[in-house]
Amino acid sequence: MRIATWNVNSLRSRIDRVEALLDRHEIDVLALQETKAREEQLPLMGLQARGYDVAAAGINQWNGVALISRLGLEDVEVGFPDMPGWGEPAEPEARAIGATCGGVRIWSLYIPNGRKPDDPHYVYKLDWLAKLRLAATAWQDSPTAMVGDWNICPTDADVFDVTQFKNSTHVTPAERAAFQAFLDDGWEEVTRAHAPGYTYWDYYRQRFERDRGLKIDFVLGSRPLAARVTGAFIDREERAGKGASDHAPVVVDLSSD
Repeated sequence: MRIATWNVNSLRSRIDRVEALLDRHEIDVLALQETKAREEQLPLMGLQARGYDVAAAGINQWNGVALISRLGLEDVEVGFPDMPGWGEPAEPEARAIGATCGGVRIWSLYIPNGRKPDDPHYVYKLDWLAKLRLAATAWQDSPTAMVGDWNICPTDADVFDVTQFKNSTHVTPAERAAFQAFLDDGWEEVTRAHAPGYTYWDYYRQRFERDRGLKIDFVLGSRPLAARVTGAFIDREERAGKGASDHAPVVVDLSSD
């Protein structure tokens, strides 16, 4: 079984790339973030013609998550229990969708950015992660993968120059502690050992060409899931060229159960 996660930065703009990615790597389940559209706006005909089912959650041109599966989509769940909202009044955003695909529970997650450490969005981000952690305790005994754009660099090695981020989000002690808390609970980040390197490069000043990136896209597996991981890779070339997303897809291979 091959699963992948990708912050696509607009599915409507990059549907051709998504279809090509599925074909190129023979992906069984693809989790997307930043689809940036409501479900009825998504161009799904090509995916469906390839035998994929799609579950999506989107409210407007911001955020948005989806699961694309050729192994079925069972028990689709939009959002997790007690997921915090944002805005005035606070409303849940399209940042989490889960489904069971081929016996594996997969969550496509787009963790809030946080904006700045003194911004209310940063408080929202930490609360969102804390509530996700609480919800995730119920998922640990079965094969489960929490995949997506975590908007956290857990270590200094995940940042091209950590000194440039000393006053920024993604590297603060509180964010790193929130990520580490999942690992302390028994979740395993299953890609790093197989797929070193960055997963995101800003469009600014040829960051990709100079390899000045961040590693912020991860796959956290329950122990039953992690025991089945046989390999992983970052499709770095997908970030190259005109019209690319600023993230690269991360692909994980699982053995049969």
